[in-house]
Amino acid sequence: MKECNPVLLKELRQRFRSYRSPLIIALYLMVLGGFLLGIMYLEWRDAAYYFQPGSSKGTFTILSVAQLGLLAFVVPGLTAGVISGERERQTLNVLLTTELSPLSIIVSKLISACSFTALLLIATLPLYSLVFMFGGLAPVQVLGVLGFFLVTMLMFAAIGVTCSTYFKRTGVSTLTTYGVVFFLIAGTGFLAGFIYELYDHNARIAMLNIQETPLIVQLLQDTNPFLVMLRILGEQATIGPGRDMWLPYWGTFTLTYLVLSVTLILWSGYKLNPVKSNRKLFR
Repeated sequence: MKECNPVLLKELRQRFRSYRSPLIIALYLMVLGGFLLGIMYLEWRDAAYYFQPGSSKGTFTILSVAQLGLLAFVVPGLTAGVISGERERQTLNVLLTTELSPLSIIVSKLISACSFTALLLIATLPLYSLVFMFGGLAPVQVLGVLGFFLVTMLMFAAIGVTCSTYFKRTGVSTLTTYGVVFFLIAGTGFLAGFIYELYDHNARIAMLNIQETPLIVQLLQDTNPFLVMLRILGEQATIGPGRDMWLPYWGTFTLTYLVLSVTLILWSGYKLNPVKSNRKLFR
């Protein structure tokens, strides 16, 4: 095993030494910072010219929602072309002839994209501390939201790398990645609400009351990033009366996303392998 992965080193150097990296970070912070200052100004203006500490929770929630939206926009853009771009530049075959395994190439691309996204998350911590210093928030909520963003970022990145490996064109890969991410954020919540309404309608016809949320509905809302984040922040973002599960909602979310991420990464390494019967996936 080599001491340093040359693909990972090359990707990190290209990503962090490019002029676009500080530009993206600055633009990212300007959008979030301007959004935060605008909210605080509205709160200050409507509260007799002083900022109420009790409104910090609402500001923090809105800031977290904006952060999730930006992650859903940035991460697919960084990962949806990592393999298909190499294929379009006709450099993928050169990578596959090196001593690196296909899985090592996939992981190197993934780590490079995730490291930059993690840098974006770390760069926004001062904005969160600006809200946190007014009170009204528990430290465990801030840590919970940060952990939630890291798990969600890994899942979005794994989806982007998988689509980039499967599709030959970057445009198709990018469009598919954004579609899957949109389904995870909005589609699962809509599907959970639709299925629950069907159960509730049938129960009303039979003159019965739903005592607990159906299992499929509970699983859908426990794997919906938007609903899970709101529940971490203490909001009552649930569908139905609830259901006793083996794990808490955040445990179900974390375990599901980690298992799916690892599965997608392994499948991408298998799919990228040009000679699946002879060449080893792990090396």
